[in-house]
Amino acid sequence: MTNALRRTVGRYGIWSAGLRAEDPARRSELAEAAAELQELGYGAVWLGRSSAAHHAVPLLQATRSLTVGTSIQSIWQHQADASAAAFAEVEAAHPGRFVLGLGVSHAKLADQYRRPYSALVAYLDALDAAGVPIARRVLAALGPKTLELSRDRAAGAVPYLVTAEHTARAREILGEGPLLAPELKVVLESDPARARALARDSLALYLALPNYTNNFLRLGFTEEDLADGGSDRLVDSVFAWGDDDRVRERINAFQEAGADHVALQVVFDGPRDALPREEWRRLASLLA
Repeated sequence: MTNALRRTVGRYGIWSAGLRAEDPARRSELAEAAAELQELGYGAVWLGRSSAAHHAVPLLQATRSLTVGTSIQSIWQHQADASAAAFAEVEAAHPGRFVLGLGVSHAKLADQYRRPYSALVAYLDALDAAGVPIARRVLAALGPKTLELSRDRAAGAVPYLVTAEHTARAREILGEGPLLAPELKVVLESDPARARALARDSLALYLALPNYTNNFLRLGFTEEDLADGGSDRLVDSVFAWGDDDRVRERINAFQEAGADHVALQVVFDGPRDALPREEWRRLASLLA
């Protein structure tokens, strides 16, 4: 079943916070964008922030084969029984095209944050009892224990803000079968100063969240790398920036490290909820 998911999502997808808008007035805009992403050859769309199954519906309705996943749905914001019911509803309308991506989020973003690993295990137990198939859920795993949980209790992992080295370590833990679909931020800018400035603007939020900074430290980065917006070494490891050849090379590095699918998030000079459609087109062209 996991191999089927790998074929469904393809090699490349788009990660976007803008595609999960709450405003009904944007439904037609989102539908049009999703249809174009499918035509451009992306196999999946991953909805950023704490998304839920209902955010996927406009995109699924507008496309024939695009897979839509949450990246991620916070276990603190959505009760397991409600998640299971929503999954069943979307699955009935669009069989095999929705993937439930789950995660524990962060202590700063969830008041009830307690014993996150145990809470995630209990959540998966509840999904099992409700009949949500293992083959249609993935976990936002960074550390070894959660990666093992992704292997044993889910179809795989969707790590966020990671390096190619983390991808290689994750593949070792997951083994050959489970899906490994890391997110990778892309800055389509060749000027080093401009590219790194855009990257640091995006990175600032995450450097205040211990789940990410602890993972960087496990990967061999230092406190100095995390200071002042992030060192060049850190930025260059977690962002693909530069001309087409350099961006393609960085994406390939994740695949060579063991990624089955790379969820590409375009970082650009604009509102986070905007849809960088011209950049998505350019990215599709360089991947082709």
